[in-house]
Amino acid sequence: MATASLTFLIETVHYLSVLVIGLFIEAVTHLEKNSNMNVQILSKKLIIPSSPTPSHLRNYKVSWLSMFQSPLLYLPNIFYYPSSTAGDNIERSKQLQKSLSEALTIFYPFAGRYIDNSLIINCNDEGAEYVETQVGGFLSQFLEGGELETELRNRLAPIPHQPADGPIVLVQFNMFECGAVAIGVCIKHRAADATSVFAFINAWATAARLGVDKVRTPSFQLASFFPPRHIPTFTPNFGEKKVEIQKRFVFNSAAISKLKAVASANINGSRQPTRVEVVTALMWKALTMVARTKHGRLRPSLLVHSFNLRGKTAMPVPDNSCGNFTNPALARFTVDDDENKVELHHFVGRVHDGIRKRVTDSAKISSDDDLFSSVVNTKTEMIDAFHRSDADFYMFNSWCRMPVYEVDFGWGNPGWFSAVVVPGHNMFHFMDTKDGDGIEAWVSLEEDDMLLFQENPDIKAFTGQE
Repeated sequence: MATASLTFLIETVHYLSVLVIGLFIEAVTHLEKNSNMNVQILSKKLIIPSSPTPSHLRNYKVSWLSMFQSPLLYLPNIFYYPSSTAGDNIERSKQLQKSLSEALTIFYPFAGRYIDNSLIINCNDEGAEYVETQVGGFLSQFLEGGELETELRNRLAPIPHQPADGPIVLVQFNMFECGAVAIGVCIKHRAADATSVFAFINAWATAARLGVDKVRTPSFQLASFFPPRHIPTFTPNFGEKKVEIQKRFVFNSAAISKLKAVASANINGSRQPTRVEVVTALMWKALTMVARTKHGRLRPSLLVHSFNLRGKTAMPVPDNSCGNFTNPALARFTVDDDENKVELHHFVGRVHDGIRKRVTDSAKISSDDDLFSSVVNTKTEMIDAFHRSDADFYMFNSWCRMPVYEVDFGWGNPGWFSAVVVPGHNMFHFMDTKDGDGIEAWVSLEEDDMLLFQENPDIKAFTGQE
């Protein structure tokens, strides 16, 4: 049962990855035909490491944790830098290419190519793809916040339509007429989780700003703790493909302070909920009300929230480990027990308890088999919930506190950061606002659900829509 469950999840991830990439390319193609924004490619090249990778490091094994990420899936991000008279963008691009070459020497697997049937990255120094573009228009035109502008931003990142053995790192350096730049970076998810992605990007920025000798060397030892495991595959039935739409909801620091106050007033003890807990809880409460409106009754649900395992297990895994090292936290709403517990503080308690349980369980993990068992149990619960027709399944992913606004290549911190988030069923992606105190929540729901969700009184009240 455990092997079948893990296999099903891997196939699920691969299927959804192909679907997501298809949606991304479809959206960009549509925009190219229907948009006045012109993004002209000026050059495309491969940036190789400044020093060759030693022969004994050429075959880098990925851990079994990375097997849950499709070799086709990338994590795309865009960093926006306003116009400045302090530098020439052509020279900046040259400096970025030089420092990228230096950073790839340290993060040597990122310059290689993944070999799927061997579960290794061939660290052959083929390099990262680097594209320069000229963008017709001004950066301010595309940061105005409307839905069209949100879609247009996706054209500033490389299109992740590479084959499984394509470049692990893709970079797109966009130069606007006003002198502003936007740097799109895509990194293959099988090679890195979000923590590793931003460690690499900040290392690259440090090399550009201060020199490569100031870069902290990462650890590539995850596979020695969690060696690859071969699992046979089969193709699951995903049913009918559903149309999703995506919107961004911004919770500023004042709104989050109010949310915390409301939740804390009804929580026993002195514990102060985190901003991720209260925003997650508010959304979960709103989603529960949406489901009641649609179905005429409350429905059970499973909420899945990302959880970084670095520093959380009893194993001596380095905190600067590069790769995939996560295991999500789970929280449940059960109608029989919770029918009369639908206030904000009740949902805050569920989210907190789910995260606390993951913390407690992770602290007991002292071996590869311990973690494998924990992951199997988690994925089995997720799969069971995914297939229930009488329950709902919500996927939350938080990049809050990731150092995205610290990415300074030598001309200052970004004015804004965005991930390229393609709509997926009941998916929620959190990022910091620039001041670090608020949360930008990117929400993907079916169209009918989104109409109900955005009209929820709590959502309107705490995102300034009233």
